[in-house]
Amino acid sequence: MPLPTRTITAAVDLDAAPRQVWDVLADGPSHAGWNPFLTRLDGTLTVGSRLDVRIAPPGGRPMTFRPAVTAVEPGRRLAWLGRLVLPGLFDGEHSFVLDPLPGGGTRLTQRETFRGLLVPFTGSVLRRTEAGFGAMHEALRRRLAEPHAA
Repeated sequence: MPLPTRTITAAVDLDAAPRQVWDVLADGPSHAGWNPFLTRLDGTLTVGSRLDVRIAPPGGRPMTFRPAVTAVEPGRRLAWLGRLVLPGLFDGEHSFVLDPLPGGGTRLTQRETFRGLLVPFTGSVLRRTEAGFGAMHEALRRRLAEPHAA
């Protein structure tokens, strides 16, 4: 029997080239200064490494976890897999995909697929996570508009 699954997706069109967007996303130490949702992103962005991630969902309790990096394609894609205690209980596959737009902009798509036995019981967490994606996208838009942004 397959595990319960739910996917959250949010996209934003940004007035910056994919490489510029990547440079801001990949600068983990800077997240604390501009990102209201993903407030810590520490570690090396290489496949197989573990990150130290802290999220602060709007209206929810901040949470720290240590996902494993599953994909790194500079200027294109970053993904990781986080787990709550044991595989299959509450797993989250997170990705950022950057697609170039005509005129030099970027469409950033942030997606999280949750799998596990606890998924049916986590509706409010998932809604807050989705709201966090939106808050992060707007903060990223402001960050890219700053003169010193990547």
